[in-house]
Amino acid sequence: MYNTENVGNNIPEPLRKIVKTILKYIKPIIVGILLLIVALSSFFQVQPEELGVITRFGEYIRTVDPGLNAKIPFAETVYKVPVERQQKEEFGFRTTDTRSLRTGYSKDGTEDESIMLTGDLNLADVEWVVQYRIDNPYNYLFKVKNPISTLRDMSEAAMRQIVGDRTVNEVLTVGRTEVANKVHLLVQELSTEYSLGIKIDQVILQDVNPPDAVKAAFNAVNQAQQEKETLINEAKSAYNKVIPKARGQAKETIQKAKGYAAERVNNAQGEVARFSDLYKEYIKAPEVTRRRIYLETMNKVLPQLGNKIITDGKGNNVLPLLQMQMQSQGKQPKAN
Repeated sequence: MYNTENVGNNIPEPLRKIVKTILKYIKPIIVGILLLIVALSSFFQVQPEELGVITRFGEYIRTVDPGLNAKIPFAETVYKVPVERQQKEEFGFRTTDTRSLRTGYSKDGTEDESIMLTGDLNLADVEWVVQYRIDNPYNYLFKVKNPISTLRDMSEAAMRQIVGDRTVNEVLTVGRTEVANKVHLLVQELSTEYSLGIKIDQVILQDVNPPDAVKAAFNAVNQAQQEKETLINEAKSAYNKVIPKARGQAKETIQKAKGYAAERVNNAQGEVARFSDLYKEYIKAPEVTRRRIYLETMNKVLPQLGNKIITDGKGNNVLPLLQMQMQSQGKQPKAN
C-alpha cells in the first residue's frame, strides 16, 4: 500500500514552509476577500443623467439620486435608468455606422412598418422618428413588460391612424407638420394611459414618398398637376391683364359718350333758347329782325369764301371791286 505519511517528506523544505504559511493565513485571506466583495457590492455609483431604482428580492424599495449610494449586498438590486438622456426610435429606416463621420441610412426590413394607406386609398412610404425621455423610472421598469416595444407599436398605430385620415397629397406636402403634431399628442396620450413612464419630446417626419413601385406614375401625375396649375396661373395672369384693361376702356368710352351727349344736349338747349329769344324779337319787328339776321349771316359766311367777285346782273363795275379787294389784301393794281 501507498504510505501517505511519507508524501510530505518528498516536498522540499522551502516549499513546505510556504505551504504552511499559506495554510496558516488562508482563513484571514478568505475573510478579507469576502469582506471586499461585500463592500464592493454595498456601494454603487449613479451617473448624473441617471436615477437608481432599488429592489429587494424583486420588490421595489426606493429610488436614489445621482452620486455614490449604498445598498444591502446580495439582497438588493440596482437598475440605473437614464432619465436625462434623450433617446429615439426610428421607423421606416435605420441609422447605420453611427461611429463614423458619415452617417448612413438603411431601409432593409422596414417596409412593413413604413408603407401606409392614406385616406384617398393611396400608398405612402412614411419615415419618422420618435424622440423621448424616461420621466418615471418605476413605471418604465415595472408597469409594462417591454416599454420600448410597446412604444413602437403605439407609434406605428398612431401614425397609421393619422395618415389614414388624410389624402396622399396632404401627407406628402402641406400636411406633414400637422401629421407630426397629431401623432406626438396621440402617442403621449397613450403612453400616459398605459403608464409607460415615457415623455415624448418630438415626432419628426423624416421623409414621405410614394412607394418605389408606383413612384414613376406618381411623379408623372404630380408633373401633370403642376403643369395644370401653371397653365391655370398663366390664364389667370392673362385674364387679369386683358379684362381690367377692357373694362377701363369701356368705362372711358362710356364717359366720353356721356360727355358728348351732355355737350350735344347743352348745345341744343342753347340753340333752342337762342331761337326762342330770336323768335320773340322777330314777332315784335319782323323786317328789322330779318334784316339783322341776314347781315349777321353774311358777316359769318363771306370771310370764309376767300377771293370773291361781286357784280350786278350785267357784269358792270368789276374793276373797282377788284381794286378794293386787292387793297384789302395789301396789294396795288398794276398799271397797264
